[in-house]
Amino acid sequence: MLRFRILASAVPLIVAGVLAGRQVVADVHPCISTAEAAVELAELPWQASRLVSFTGDPSRATVRVQIVDDAAVADFAVVDDGVSRESDTCTGLGPTRFIGIGDAAAPTLIYLSRDDNADYRIYVRSRNFTLREAAALIVGAHTDQMQTAVGAL
Repeated sequence: MLRFRILASAVPLIVAGVLAGRQVVADVHPCISTAEAAVELAELPWQASRLVSFTGDPSRATVRVQIVDDAAVADFAVVDDGVSRESDTCTGLGPTRFIGIGDAAAPTLIYLSRDDNADYRIYVRSRNFTLREAAALIVGAHTDQMQTAVGAL
């Protein structure tokens, strides 16, 4: 009977610990920092200030991103050990711009391939970033910078 009481009193503590652990460990989304701000993938498409999507048709693409095998020739390289995403990677860098990956109706269509003549070149060796996430972040960060420069003219 004593064992049952100990077990019965321990179950609520275990449940509370599990629930508290979910709230303490934040879900971290891929994020990069630029000179002006952090650029992060939005969890949901409507949270994004900019939407991008991917196409398999190079003639429809507005931006071409080449996957390269050498980090030295890449415009953007992501290399990590795959242990975990750091939750404070982009904190304290100014405002955060959220990029969403949407459907084919997004204004920015990315063609991701190994073909030459690309606007950007990426190198990704990561368990935390996918090729699509890295491409969306670099295109989203540069698109925002280009619009800021054009707006300043």
